[in-house]
Amino acid sequence: MSITPTEQKIIDYLQQGDKRALDLLYDNYSNSLYGVILKITVNEEVAQDALQETFVKVWKNASKYDASKAKLFTWLFRIARNTAIDKLRSFNNRYHKEVQIETSNVYILPTTNFNEDVMDIKKHVGGLEEKYQIVLDALFFQGMTQQEASDELDIPLGTIKSRLKIGLRELKKVYNP
Repeated sequence: MSITPTEQKIIDYLQQGDKRALDLLYDNYSNSLYGVILKITVNEEVAQDALQETFVKVWKNASKYDASKAKLFTWLFRIARNTAIDKLRSFNNRYHKEVQIETSNVYILPTTNFNEDVMDIKKHVGGLEEKYQIVLDALFFQGMTQQEASDELDIPLGTIKSRLKIGLRELKKVYNP
């Protein structure tokens, strides 16, 4: 694969943690990446958020780029595409859920049947090993998706899923001894 001098400079800056890489990336790739993202999201506001998040992910994962495996644009494209898909899912989940007030039973729940132990779930999560606490906190209390937690915590997605499963299993022991 042939690398242009600009691509090489960007790669060098990324590997050195030099923030000039972001300026060069933005100047050279933002329009193309925005086009890809907008085509997926079909929403300018969501696309702009996804583009910004793409550059954050690129910066955080700069050390993972391997020029022998993919051209710089291919790597950027994959990050942008996946980010756009995640943003679109998040947007659709957040803004397209309908609340059926007429059929809601929230006001007729009997209060005498609540298990008081369940009301203090944060306390019980706090009793788990820290690695499970971190994942459960990100997913349930901060509202992250598994992929967002993986990116934010810099933990592989498979590990996030495993820790979630084990953490929930441990909580189940508390609530259903």
